[in-house]
Amino acid sequence: MSVGVVGLGLIGGSLARLLAARGVDVVATDASPASREAARAAGLVVADDVAGAVAGRELVFLAVPLRAMRAVAAEVARSIEADATVTDVGSVKGPVRAAVADAGLGGRYVGAHPMAGTELSGFESSDVGLLDGVPWAVTIDAETDPDRLATVLGLVTGPLAGTAAVLTDDCHDEVAALVSHVPHVVATQLLNAVAGAPVRDVALGLAAGSFRDGTRVAFTDPARTEAMVTENAMWVASALRKVVRDLEAVLEMLEANGPAHEFFHAADAVRATWVPGRRPVTGGDVEQVPLEGDWPAALLDRCTSGSVVVRVTADEAELQVHR
Repeated sequence: MSVGVVGLGLIGGSLARLLAARGVDVVATDASPASREAARAAGLVVADDVAGAVAGRELVFLAVPLRAMRAVAAEVARSIEADATVTDVGSVKGPVRAAVADAGLGGRYVGAHPMAGTELSGFESSDVGLLDGVPWAVTIDAETDPDRLATVLGLVTGPLAGTAAVLTDDCHDEVAALVSHVPHVVATQLLNAVAGAPVRDVALGLAAGSFRDGTRVAFTDPARTEAMVTENAMWVASALRKVVRDLEAVLEMLEANGPAHEFFHAADAVRATWVPGRRPVTGGDVEQVPLEGDWPAALLDRCTSGSVVVRVTADEAELQVHR
């Protein structure tokens, strides 16, 4: 497979590095001349413009900031091959699908989002190992071409050694709000609270692991976080309202010197069954879904229940089954 990567930031750069390391024919580009030169110095094949990165490519990744997606999608549409598939790495899916559709590429699009990252940005922060073996969300709608979906799933579970949860855009955006976007907002508020406190300097001098871990993503470029959160405003607002209600309930308990047991034990079942961090998918039940009939709907049904695709062949998709 030949791949084009448009955007050489943290995720696009890490993606291009990993694909190249796995022997995939990949050409990348970026709007920044400095990023292009850095990528060339790292051994990547880099084009000077979007046209050079997408011409002749079978699969094109859009790895640009969300607010640049519409303009870049239109530029890609002018140079992409007639049968090429378009995907992306964006943390919000609904607005990206709309931008791609408006560029005339809707019938070629399969959404994708690697669930990995750091608080850093730019090609200089990219790493060949950042996306190696990570879980991906892959999103579809009623118009998704099954062959294009198979192409994206094959790349994710093959050269990228990852797993894939096939979801709708709305399901992805709701999940991303819960496990990514709201944590960014909460981390930012933790940092804001200390930044505005009269004892700020003393607090920062004494801060240790809990503050470091709780605020890590608050050191992400604020403009990037703002774009991510506002592009997913509906789902983020809904999740934040529950967070605010729960915190207000705790506040009332504390002010009344009452027990807060229910709040601190509400997630006991998760603590007992889930270990934070990257874990390989091994063991457990496996299911084969033949790539025939309406197989994308079958994957959607299973993945919405927690199963993930771990392998794709010409004839079937293999899932790690969640019971």
